[in-house]
Amino acid sequence: MGGKTLTAKERMAIPRAKMPEQNPAARAANFEEVPFGLTAEQAMLEAQRCISCRNMPCVAGCPVGVHIPEFIALVAEGKFAEAAREIKETNVLPAVCGRVCPQEIQCEEACTLWKRFGGVSIGALERFVADYERNNNLVKIPKKDSSTGKKVAVIGSGPSGLTVAGDLVLKGHEVTVYEALHEAGGVLIYGIPEFRLPKEIVKAEVGYMESLGVKFVMNVVVGLTMTIDELFDELGYDAVYIGVGAGLPRFMRIDGEDMNGVFSANEYLTRSNLMKGYLFPEYDSPLPPGRRVCVVGGGNVAMDSARTAKRLGADVTIVYRRAREQLPARSAEVHHAEEEGIEFKLLSNPVRLFGENGRVTGMECIRMELGEPDDSGRRRPIPIEGAFFKIECDQVIMAIGSGANPVLTKTMKDLELNRWGYIEVDENNRTSMPMVWAGGDIVTGAATVILAMGAGRIAANSMHAELMGLPQPGTEES
Repeated sequence: MGGKTLTAKERMAIPRAKMPEQNPAARAANFEEVPFGLTAEQAMLEAQRCISCRNMPCVAGCPVGVHIPEFIALVAEGKFAEAAREIKETNVLPAVCGRVCPQEIQCEEACTLWKRFGGVSIGALERFVADYERNNNLVKIPKKDSSTGKKVAVIGSGPSGLTVAGDLVLKGHEVTVYEALHEAGGVLIYGIPEFRLPKEIVKAEVGYMESLGVKFVMNVVVGLTMTIDELFDELGYDAVYIGVGAGLPRFMRIDGEDMNGVFSANEYLTRSNLMKGYLFPEYDSPLPPGRRVCVVGGGNVAMDSARTAKRLGADVTIVYRRAREQLPARSAEVHHAEEEGIEFKLLSNPVRLFGENGRVTGMECIRMELGEPDDSGRRRPIPIEGAFFKIECDQVIMAIGSGANPVLTKTMKDLELNRWGYIEVDENNRTSMPMVWAGGDIVTGAATVILAMGAGRIAANSMHAELMGLPQPGTEES
């Protein structure tokens, strides 16, 4: 590079960077992070690929509007800490998003280079600069607005709650986050395995929030420990944000699901992550290791469950009712699972579980074929009459989605819900209750980290406007 300004043609000739990874055989037996991340030289070279489009389609593809061309330009100049700070102007969790955000269907897919050359590796660059800033003790606390005297309670410390907290504390509000579990981070800490998102990364991001002035109160289940009314009336909060996620497990309602050895993915991953099952045998894992494990489902949670079980010593089979090209999981996660020796039984659906003495010993499935497209636009899987087969297994993990947990919402009589139990909100994520906002999975159903963060950003702007007597975002007065 040497300071030379490259032409667009020269930039496009640079091959897209790919992060080096652990060897599949080695990583299938450990919980260490799979990709190693880019080197400084790789990051600077990859940043040179950006052709600085005038219309910046990558920014439009980002749910939180990260200033992508600006941070990439700083990377190209070797100004890595400055690039991290540029991202943090709109994204309080860059080290997290650089690892788990589906860039390939958002900012990178929107990149002008995507179809012919592969988009700029925005996610890898985001991860690199966030790690560089943290590892070199270069994190700076941004200037906060003067105190407004307003108090905000955030229920849930997942990605949407953390975004709301980070945005509002910088605007001068006093923010307290209430978390039901004993560690902050929500799905980032209990749902995503160590090999995809190390716990130290989440703890560092939460620590950054604390350094901004956000207070965290753990082991509080709002709806049981205290109510929303008590937050307002007894603790004096001026506004509340609900970001409790969608953590209610779903099952197939087939025979045998009540046997020992059958887990929901929610329980399996929470026990592994929060109770240090991933550090077995250093810690005595609370998960009885399976020998032959079947995971039902095809999303990211299914991949996480399967790859966790593999690392705990099991032979693992993923059972999914659709075809490979219809798997909803990120392609990288599917690829990693296959590399690690996980078997896929596609176009197959469980019809019953069987066992002995109350313990599961196997699964009966039926083969499927694809019919006409359904509401999702994918071809509907249809059972093939009489095409049954059995799989022996001593553990089954159901990873077929999750629903809205009613623990909090059932205590709020004036809160409007939809027919699935999710909270109804307006365009600014205001609920039917005054001074109560909501966002993330409890509104949309299970979605991505970055979409939950985008919802938090919208809510935070609306909450600030309401607290300060300003016009709501998007109104004609604004």
